[in-house]
Amino acid sequence: MLNAVGQAQHILLIGGTSEIGLATVGEIISRGGAPTVTLALRKDSPRSEAAVEEVTRAGAGEVRVVDFQATDFASHPEVIREAFAAGDVDVAVVAFGTLGDQEALWQDQALAVESAQTNYTAYVSVGVLLGQAMKAQGHGTIIALSSVAGQKVRRSNFVYGSAKAGMDGFYLQLGEALRGDGVKVTVVRPGQVRTKMTAGLDEAPLTVNKEDVAEAAVEAALKGERSVFVHKLFGPVSFVLQHIPAPIMRRLSF
Repeated sequence: MLNAVGQAQHILLIGGTSEIGLATVGEIISRGGAPTVTLALRKDSPRSEAAVEEVTRAGAGEVRVVDFQATDFASHPEVIREAFAAGDVDVAVVAFGTLGDQEALWQDQALAVESAQTNYTAYVSVGVLLGQAMKAQGHGTIIALSSVAGQKVRRSNFVYGSAKAGMDGFYLQLGEALRGDGVKVTVVRPGQVRTKMTAGLDEAPLTVNKEDVAEAAVEAALKGERSVFVHKLFGPVSFVLQHIPAPIMRRLSF
């Protein structure tokens, strides 16, 4: 199980090709040991082999691959069953999702539904299953990747932001529900992160690297924190944004 210095015997990454997720797994491995790593990913993804190679280089003792399709909800129970078949999961990192064209999303019903299913419904689906599996084993840590976009849903990305707001709230309360069962949940809130997902976008203020997210996530999980803003300034910024009236928000350009 995850000990006081962050060592784990079995790590599960749901969203096994996620750059941030892989960095988080690497951060855990860097703290010692050679854990088994299970990557839940689309087996037909062109990035699957690179993901396996990355965690192997990081020092994983064994790498397992489980096929995971985020919006194939009926398949999720078998995904989690197969993941836990290798033994107790000490840390589950939930890190998948899409960004998409924010202006197209709110004007195209099919695109909006797909975005919401990936960024919210799929997180609920695997969260319920992970919670029950870890409750049954009596221990575990869930690290769920959220976003500051969910702290104040804004006109510029409200389809994505509203999904993240729901996902954030779900995992916070999942942690409360599991508090007496030996299971901890940490919600991680980065702003913009330098990854392939954000390549080509203008860099926003307080942008961080994936390694920054990974370090903040693992440190917060070790301390048992319910949530963490990766860039510390986002805490007070989010607080202020919550209290800005709508007429003023309309004049802001972000």
